[in-house]
Amino acid sequence: MKYLIDKEKDALIIVDVQRDFCSGGALPVPEGEKIIPILNRYIKKFSEAGALIIATRDWHPPNHVSFKNHGGTWPPHCIQGTPGADFHPDLELPAETKIVSKASSADKEAYSGFDGTSLEKDLKNAGVQRVFVGGLATDYCVKSTVLDALNCGFETVLLLDAIKGVDVNPGDSERAIREMLNRGAKKGFFKDFEDC
Repeated sequence: MKYLIDKEKDALIIVDVQRDFCSGGALPVPEGEKIIPILNRYIKKFSEAGALIIATRDWHPPNHVSFKNHGGTWPPHCIQGTPGADFHPDLELPAETKIVSKASSADKEAYSGFDGTSLEKDLKNAGVQRVFVGGLATDYCVKSTVLDALNCGFETVLLLDAIKGVDVNPGDSERAIREMLNRGAKKGFFKDFEDC
């Protein structure tokens, strides 16, 4: 399938490409940083088209409910204002990128970029009808963001060459991809844009 970017109706959503989710971070996605070069190509393509680019980030307080020392599943990560919460330095975000901070309340989990944020309203106010989603991690924040985008009524394209998963349980990422596609997400690869 070929995609032609419509600057009035399309947006690129980059999910949680932060230092803590890459090699050397507090909660690294295996080979997470390997998707950054392809994400940068998507960023360039959407930027040249004049389309909206959004980057979500975990923005946790130090006592977040998801942390093991507060009864959660994960080691402390992406704590507000720490280097681990920064976007990966190789990610080439334009100055006009809209930053969406999520999971910033201590007592609430929020894997999706739509959960507890103004993302849905901001997209609809901008006239966006279709979103293209890539980032980290396939089986958690990417999946939740894609499913919420679909629930909000956006046509949603999963950028299959620009995602990586954690796979806490073997096969989690593949199952997540199947679920997203079964729920109505479309597949996207960079080659689908090359003739645009």
